Amino acid sequence: MSFALLLGAFGAAAAYVLIPGPAFLALLGIGAGQGRRAGALFMGGHLAGDLVWSALALVAIVGARSIGSFVFDLLGFLCGLYLAWIGWTALTARPKGTGEAVMTVRNPLRRGLIFGLTNPKGYPVALATFTALLAGQSDQLDFDALPVLLGVSLLGFLVADVILIAIIGAGAVRRFYRAHELAIVRASGLLFCGFAVQAIWHAAPGLLGWRRT
Repeated sequence: MSFALLLGAFGAAAAYVLIPGPAFLALLGIGAGQGRRAGALFMGGHLAGDLVWSALALVAIVGARSIGSFVFDLLGFLCGLYLAWIGWTALTARPKGTGEAVMTVRNPLRRGLIFGLTNPKGYPVALATFTALLAGQSDQLDFDALPVLLGVSLLGFLVADVILIAIIGAGAVRRFYRAHELAIVRASGLLFCGFAVQAIWHAAPGLLGWRRT
């Protein structure tokens, strides 16, 4: 197994985490509003989803049998509903007492776990990033290499998570967030609703049998 292949897996995993999306918006609110510890717990839970989607992407690249579009359409529909619930909660948030966060996630670890496994960008983006960075070494990919590639991907996820947690928990970021928290929360809620509509819009044709094959 070449160094270029390992580097590609590491870079793909890091890029997957650092690409802005629903998880970044959620981390912004949790980390800036509740501190680095809460942000770290959220990303710790989200890591499970990162590993699942990267494993599926690697299996697909190696050439494993396709799971089938229905599974991903159903997942897309369910995660769309979940994102819609989060978005509505943010849109209807009300200011609390002085010094209290507008929205507080009671269990950041659980939120991160659910979010990671239902992230609408999960499989497509993982597949795209890993394909782009591993395509040049595709002849070296086989099932025996999967454990090592997943291990290297895990390292890439962890490095990217540390970078995000350091940024989100910075004093300047937290002060800005506190000063404009309600506006940011509601704007994020609107974006989450947009992600939800997009996920359901793309999933519904497959579930209803309208998608052309």
